[in-house]
Amino acid sequence: MPLLALMLAFSGCAVRPYVMDQTAHALSSQPVSSEDDLQLAREASAFYLKFSESVLKETPGHLKLAESVSSGFTQYAYAFVALDAEKIDAQAPKAAAHMRERAARLYARAHRHAMTALELSAPGITAAIGQSDASKHPRLTQAQVPLAYWAAASLGGWISMSKDDPDLVADLPLSMRLAELAWKANPEFGRGALASLMGTLEAAKVGGSTQKIVAYFDQAITWSQGQDAGPYVAKAEGVALPAEDKQQFEQLLNQALEISKQHRSLQNEVMRERAQWLLDTVEDLF
Repeated sequence: MPLLALMLAFSGCAVRPYVMDQTAHALSSQPVSSEDDLQLAREASAFYLKFSESVLKETPGHLKLAESVSSGFTQYAYAFVALDAEKIDAQAPKAAAHMRERAARLYARAHRHAMTALELSAPGITAAIGQSDASKHPRLTQAQVPLAYWAAASLGGWISMSKDDPDLVADLPLSMRLAELAWKANPEFGRGALASLMGTLEAAKVGGSTQKIVAYFDQAITWSQGQDAGPYVAKAEGVALPAEDKQQFEQLLNQALEISKQHRSLQNEVMRERAQWLLDTVEDLF
């Protein structure tokens, strides 16, 4: 019996890594983002993210799962926490502040997962990305591009929720650098999602080029082939709103609403909700 127990124990140790790897593969191939019911996605996301995060701890080198976890926390923070904070800010500023703090923590979590996976994929890459000398920046592989994208997006979201933290705001160039490295490796990533992020980051930069901002958003719209509402909402907020062009603002948001009806997805549902809220508050914005 002792020998049999020992054999079973060793067998379990050998099988566990395989089982965890298969679980990681299954989780990364079926993300919650494939669900187009916004309420159902909200309810399911918490369990999915916690479970996926626990599996990632067991399989830290699984880049696809790291991408899924980082994207999941980023999108959860944006869709279900940060947007809700914006909606109630005028009526309940204290509650909104608490929600922004929570969103910041979720963005930070997403950023940490993405950067950890990047470092595991290429030890020393974090330090290389942090170099001020562009000639020392790494070239990303195609497998690293999604991680760099989500690392950049989550850091940008984290900063946007923490504008009173000067040390964190000072990290905006790092977010831009991550996005730029991804852009050099695969500018069409995410069917325009990276181009839209580039436009948003350029708009956030002090002295950002309006010409570049417009070009990025227009490129995102082209690459999305009229199926993603996100670039239209981003252009409305990043171009039309600063220019105080109410007509263009409303036109872009109405286009986003139409696209979200024609092409159902979780991302488009989130953008539909944001576009409708922006239209409902247009008189306060202009």
